[in-house]
Amino acid sequence: MDEAKQYGQQDFNLPHDVVTLPSQGKFYKNKKKSLKIGYLTAQDENILVSAGNGKNPNIINDLVKNKIYEPDIKVNDLLEGDLEAILIFLRNTAFGPDYNFTLRDPKTNNSFEHTVRLDELNFKKLEKEPEEDGTFTFKLPKSGNMVKCKLLTVGEVQELNDMLEKYPNNVTAPIVTNRLSKQIVSVDNNTDREFITSFVIKLPIMDSKFIRNSLSNSEPKLDLERSLNAPSGEELTVRVTFGVEFFRPFF
Repeated sequence: MDEAKQYGQQDFNLPHDVVTLPSQGKFYKNKKKSLKIGYLTAQDENILVSAGNGKNPNIINDLVKNKIYEPDIKVNDLLEGDLEAILIFLRNTAFGPDYNFTLRDPKTNNSFEHTVRLDELNFKKLEKEPEEDGTFTFKLPKSGNMVKCKLLTVGEVQELNDMLEKYPNNVTAPIVTNRLSKQIVSVDNNTDREFITSFVIKLPIMDSKFIRNSLSNSEPKLDLERSLNAPSGEELTVRVTFGVEFFRPFF
């Protein structure tokens, strides 16, 4: 199948808008700061129906790949924060910005409703700007090694998840080491993958945690958390999550 047709990018006359990316394009070769994104249509309802019936676990990719009107961009090449911004645009323009939660008061155990306005979500403030090639260089606090790291794309995260699902329940899955091996580009300028894998296995926990926190604080995303007070006065934190539930107004 022709790649352009596969991604629904052949018809640029369909109604669309421009979505600003949290990454500002700094992590992509084309450096695009925004993307043309189509609106959800009646045809997309087929995907939502199949997801509601539990028949489509890939609802996110299936929805977005048909809505990106850019010939050089694929869903799996996006950062998670940019994908989230596109999903919020799709939901806002299809169902409106109000996202309703049913929460439980931790003090009284009674349920109550709360609404988050998705159009009021702001970009997180980043601790560190990426280098020209979209990577970050850190000096590890425990070992003292210099590591160059990258943020993982949607496709790479999915690849890790698929790999870990294959491990039996009684086997310890290498969740942390597999992710670090993908995030680390070089160690003291050494880019050999076997060397990096060996390095990660022996990495002190202090250094592992440092890399994880540093990348998380430098990843361009929308701030999806909101603090609120329950009816009893107890403070809670809610987080917007994505998946079938995110498009629940459809059902």
